[in-house]
Amino acid sequence: MSFFISDAMAEGTAAAQGGGWEGLIPLVLLFVVFYFLLIRPQQKKVKEHKALVAAMKKGDEVVTYGGLAGKIRDLGETFCDLEIADNIIVKVERQNISRLLPKGTLKGE
Repeated sequence: MSFFISDAMAEGTAAAQGGGWEGLIPLVLLFVVFYFLLIRPQQKKVKEHKALVAAMKKGDEVVTYGGLAGKIRDLGETFCDLEIADNIIVKVERQNISRLLPKGTLKGE
């Protein structure tokens, strides 16, 4: 009857709504994709780093996350002494060691 607003026409009963499980399927799939692409590789990397820190010993040549390369002179519970040049020793936290270098790498420079 209105000029600007059309009258709504009822078409009988509405279609039956789902139980809500169909709406959860995309969320579950998204979580599975995130787990395999983000969470699982990060957990693997953390596990490898813990093994590296536990396996360090005197005389190993290492690189820190800050980019310092040197030879381990002394190991403590949380810190290690790293010789970066002749008679220049710095104390770094064990967790800041990023990787081990092959033996003799620092002598070639």
